[in-house]
Amino acid sequence: MKLPEKTEAIALLRKTGCPQNVIEHCLSVAALAVEIAEACAKQGVAVNLRLVETGALLHDIGRAKTHDVRHGVIGSGMVAEFGLPDAVALIVERHVGAGITQEEAVKLGLPPRDYVPQTLEEKIVCYADKLISCNKKVSIEETLRQFTSDLGEGHPAIERLKALHEEIVKLARQDFNH
Repeated sequence: MKLPEKTEAIALLRKTGCPQNVIEHCLSVAALAVEIAEACAKQGVAVNLRLVETGALLHDIGRAKTHDVRHGVIGSGMVAEFGLPDAVALIVERHVGAGITQEEAVKLGLPPRDYVPQTLEEKIVCYADKLISCNKKVSIEETLRQFTSDLGEGHPAIERLKALHEEIVKLARQDFNH
């Protein structure tokens, strides 16, 4: 199946019962993700803008069923059931935290596989999601403080998020941290 248009993606969020605040969050993440993807494209980086937008719009679809760490896996399954491309399902599955390693997944009770973003589109959506709290933009420093508070000093996800930030800033030649 082809990628849904923006209005179709929003309709899927509503159809599954996503709360309005989650839909607003997804719209904010999508706007920032597209901005990041466009900045990368201007630097000659190959990036699928439509995939970024669709993945960002649907990244939290699993929150229609749960707000815990499983929302990425559940959402990925929902996207697959709608017949959307695997690339969208993987964005949904891999956006949680700064990605989750297989070892961490086992500890969290998730199916044992690697949930760390691999493609540029996956990384952009994951990163944009970390710079949006509710539907407000926050700094990377604020997000890192929150990760440290939630996960504890020295958790590997903190270093993964720092590396993701550096990679995106380098590719886009722009800091989205304002």
